[in-house]
Amino acid sequence: MTTQKTLDPIQLEVLWNRLLSVANEQQTTLVRTAFSTIVRESLDLACGVFDTRGHMIGQSLTGTPGHINPMATGAIHFLTTYPPETLEPGDVLVTNDPWQTAGQVNDFTVLTPVFRDRRIVAYFANCCHAPDIGGRILSAEAREVFEEGLRIPITKLFSRGEPNVELFKILRANVRTPDETVGDLYAQTSSNAVGARSLLQMMDEFGLDTIDPLADEIISRSENALRAALEQIPNGCFEHTVWSDGFEEPLRLKVAVTVENRDIHIDFAGSSPQSQRGINVVLNYTKGYASFAVKAAISPEVPHNEGSFRPVHIEAPAGSILNCTEPAAVASRHLVGHFLPGLIFGALAQAIPDRVLAGGADPAWMSIWRATWPASHKSANFTLFQLGGTGARPTKDGLSTTGFPSGVGGVPAEIMESQAPILQLRRELRTDSGGGGTFRGGLGQATDIAHLGDDRWSVSAMVDRTQFAAHGLDGGLPGALGELELDGSDAMAKSVLWMDPNAVVSLNLPGGGGYGDPLDRDPCRVLDDVVHGYVSLDAALDVYGVVIRSLGRPDQRVRLPEHYELDCEATAETRQQRTQA
Repeated sequence: MTTQKTLDPIQLEVLWNRLLSVANEQQTTLVRTAFSTIVRESLDLACGVFDTRGHMIGQSLTGTPGHINPMATGAIHFLTTYPPETLEPGDVLVTNDPWQTAGQVNDFTVLTPVFRDRRIVAYFANCCHAPDIGGRILSAEAREVFEEGLRIPITKLFSRGEPNVELFKILRANVRTPDETVGDLYAQTSSNAVGARSLLQMMDEFGLDTIDPLADEIISRSENALRAALEQIPNGCFEHTVWSDGFEEPLRLKVAVTVENRDIHIDFAGSSPQSQRGINVVLNYTKGYASFAVKAAISPEVPHNEGSFRPVHIEAPAGSILNCTEPAAVASRHLVGHFLPGLIFGALAQAIPDRVLAGGADPAWMSIWRATWPASHKSANFTLFQLGGTGARPTKDGLSTTGFPSGVGGVPAEIMESQAPILQLRRELRTDSGGGGTFRGGLGQATDIAHLGDDRWSVSAMVDRTQFAAHGLDGGLPGALGELELDGSDAMAKSVLWMDPNAVVSLNLPGGGGYGDPLDRDPCRVLDDVVHGYVSLDAALDVYGVVIRSLGRPDQRVRLPEHYELDCEATAETRQQRTQA
């Protein structure tokens, strides 16, 4: 076989699509062999293939930016610690060091070199959220990273195909879910092995000694495509500020986005200093969500790889909330990091208002539930992801209960109730939570959760946007605030709450902001929202100036179009009065 020097467009397209199928096979293996619902159901993961220099060429179909991008930029740490000449077939590397990959000790990154004739030709890596890593129950209460669980430097998980028995023993002794945590690490290892096997088959089929020329072409084209898209954006510096609930006090997140020809510079100077609690963000995670935001707004069709990172230059002051220094606590860093795409979109809205979303619910709500099964008296530890509404788009409504920017998914009630002695009493879209606009913000979710058994139980609810609503754009209104309640009263977020057996926890997620003047929304669309329960009759009138009359219905649980009537004349008159006022 000879090394491929040049690639014509047809060869490139064929090889690129084959490479993507290899990465998707890697992810499918991971999902189907994982032990935890976090990976198996919520897809809190990332998978990717890298060239011999540690540059990410491509990723699998899904995955969270908070895992994909930090994994991509963190691969160089693996290669620095274990240069190619120190590795052998069967070696597998692992770390959960927050400052080297995904920003919290719960996230394990596993990297596997691919050997061909005793020579490394590529690497496969994946990053997954572990169900437990010891220390405190995942929350924001810690004051140092040392309190948050076991921290593993880059080391060998497997050596020449043999497991690092001592490391696995340490892991099992330090986590609350040993089978799930260790099982997921085996799944991560297996998925990389499947990716490696398929890549070698691809190289055999196409007569490739190396994939580096293919990687160079893909990465170069991605970089040029993003730079070309940046050239279409007006040059200038655009600033924006948003606020997060924080822990003990609110946090200011500030950005200056400077577009300069074929480059974009993102500076987070002016953001709050790092916190004394576990909501700090490492720079690697900040870069991950910031680079994702640029690609999503400027050129979403560009492949996500090393090339799409190069035109994006990101900085944040050391010691700030977005570039914390050791040994800062970081367990709940997503509660701040998930704000970054919306923050950047708010700045870019000054340059390209027709291509960005209004403000969204942003952080995925994560809650960790601990309870004891009544019959067996065994302890259960379950992680639940919940999602609010996205911001409205320039030409469409926002998406309801959708994981943006995280990409994680919710868990069905049946799965949740099979994993822990808890009951979901209610799960429904939250009426009026989407901000009003010509295009309405996405809705949040309203849920009530109770407990089975007579013992005390606990929840660690990592939630945000209970004080600062998602902003609207171009006259759109903000989304509804989120609510965390214990037996009908406000509860403290980001901390572990121990509760009586009969307590009920309500998690009502925030909605996205609207886009455009609500008085410009098509009245027929408002009527449709009322029929579906997205907007109440009162809000139809108060927010949108639309007069809808209820004709009464025999079964209050059923909503049909014939149960409501749109009064077009009264609506026109109401809107005219509002406009004049």
